[in-house]
Amino acid sequence: MIYSDKIKSISLLAKDYGCRYYMDEPLSAHTTFRVGGKCDIMVCPNSAESLAKLAKLAGELELKYFILGNGSNALFSDSGYRGVIISVGEDMSQVSVSGGTVTACAGALLSKACRAALDAGLSGMEFAWGIPGTVGGAVYMNAGAYGGEMKDIVSSVTCVDKDGNLKTYGGESLKFDYRRSRFTGSDEMIVGASFELTPGDPDEIRSKMDELMARRKSRQPLEYPSAGSTFKRPEGSYAGLVIENSGLKGCTVGGAQVSEKHANFIINRGGATASDILELIKKVRREVKEKTGYSLECEIKIVDE
Repeated sequence: MIYSDKIKSISLLAKDYGCRYYMDEPLSAHTTFRVGGKCDIMVCPNSAESLAKLAKLAGELELKYFILGNGSNALFSDSGYRGVIISVGEDMSQVSVSGGTVTACAGALLSKACRAALDAGLSGMEFAWGIPGTVGGAVYMNAGAYGGEMKDIVSSVTCVDKDGNLKTYGGESLKFDYRRSRFTGSDEMIVGASFELTPGDPDEIRSKMDELMARRKSRQPLEYPSAGSTFKRPEGSYAGLVIENSGLKGCTVGGAQVSEKHANFIINRGGATASDILELIKKVRREVKEKTGYSLECEIKIVDE
């Protein structure tokens, strides 16, 4: 089967399940870096079944596929992506509350889950307020901030493998570690997660959320497109600190810059390309290694064409 027919087969399956899909979709419109070329097809699954069927068919057709959430931790090349982007977003974004548990579909924004917890007077998710990703993406990488991580509040995760088998994991089987989980690099796709929280005073919860958001705004360059923290925390130090100590704050390649406000943020100052950002990442890693001895590991997922 020729390539164009394979892509057409994906579009027909999407139609069968009532899923939205887009041909030649610019990835710059779906990532917080606001860079990236076009993908051949983007499909938005609306259920665990459609998600599994899409991934299974892509595998059978030997098409590459990439699961995309809010695009807040991904960098696509300027050439785009030759394959299928499976965009788990608003069509799988329901959130519900029962007792002390908030349950959210993978495509729900983390901020939506935080608001649901606040409205129900449940405490524990305050640290996640302002993390610009989906529930699925946050669980996938054990996202965290201000002393909290997903591992502290996630009680169970439901996923589906590419054969369509639904599975639920909890406790140690989630294999949470620093910026990773059992799903990192796995072919199991997150469908939803449950968060076990504790009753709290809504005013105190809101106050804590407001305080942490104010800290974010004062310390992070939220006014520019970025993918959040660029590098993982090196053992014994902080990425922003070793980058700053290497004299790299403000360092620029094309439209990409190491933020003057927070050195672990690479920002799009306007007109940046994915190539600019990649070159700047390489430069930072090289110079930090030379000047401090630290080897920085990317927290951002760099997606090849």
